[in-house]
Amino acid sequence: MQGVIGSGARPPAPTLEMVAREANVSRATVSRVVNGSPKVSPEVVRVVNEAIAKLNYVPNRAARSLASRTSGAIALVVPEDTTRFFGDPYFAAIVQGITRRLDVSEYLLNLLLSTSDPTRKTLRYLRSGVVDGALVVSHHEGDHSLHEAAHEMPMVFGGRPPNITDDDIFVDVDNIEGGMTATERLLAIGRRRVGTITGPLDMPAAVDRLEGYRRAVATAGLPDDAVETADFSVAGAVDATRRLLDRAPDLDGLFVASDLMATGALSVLRERGRRVPEDIAVVGYDDSPAATSSAIPLTTVHQPSEEMGYLMADLLLRLLVGEDVPHRNIMATRLVRRASA
Repeated sequence: MQGVIGSGARPPAPTLEMVAREANVSRATVSRVVNGSPKVSPEVVRVVNEAIAKLNYVPNRAARSLASRTSGAIALVVPEDTTRFFGDPYFAAIVQGITRRLDVSEYLLNLLLSTSDPTRKTLRYLRSGVVDGALVVSHHEGDHSLHEAAHEMPMVFGGRPPNITDDDIFVDVDNIEGGMTATERLLAIGRRRVGTITGPLDMPAAVDRLEGYRRAVATAGLPDDAVETADFSVAGAVDATRRLLDRAPDLDGLFVASDLMATGALSVLRERGRRVPEDIAVVGYDDSPAATSSAIPLTTVHQPSEEMGYLMADLLLRLLVGEDVPHRNIMATRLVRRASA
């Protein structure tokens, strides 16, 4: 009696052509959806993804890489140490936006934290071909080599890069306007001795927020000498606030260039017996979870951090499929009023 041959054999793996037939679209359209091209309508993306799920199709990344000479990976480069990256909610929001956009593509995200030697190892990695493009967040004025790498591979910056050129592509907010908005809020509620805690002045965002503060107090005919610099950390803000209060004990308004630093400033004000907002009003920047988790909910300048991350990833994906994209992408900020000012 003859047995049944092949009864336990696996069915053939689904192919791109099978997905195309199931979705009733062309093979090229399926390829565009798989690679995250924005040139496909949302309805077609939905139909193709349903076909992919139904057939349990898994793209052959290795074969695609050999054929196209692409890696299927994108680098997120953050020239900061791990403490700042994992401790600052700004980065969490940026990454959330990036991953939300990449989730509907076939690209993987590689995280590179490069604070001690941002040029040698990171650049060697980027130039090795293991990633197809890069997103760079929180860059400093000394990161010249990362900036030069933008001429060698598709790259999008989060924030206006130092030493900007016409070729640079970035997503940012108007930080000068944001700094003015924060300071003007303090002036509008009657504060006349207004100071600021800035971020590191080798970063354009910190420089621009300081400039916004200076423009606002100058317009009001007030001095702009109550300034201390920190490093966007709680500990740095604590030290800076103590220095500032020692120099300007009559301070009645304080703009702090990030919500996280503002929580450090609030702890010093409590330590010094200064009531917020009665004795001194405080405005932060970011509208991050730190603004609502502090002992006194922070009035702050909202910047759309998650949306910025999403747009950064979207621009890079469009670059990778050969599209022209806008180079200067400036998003709006707005004041969010809470208890601190």
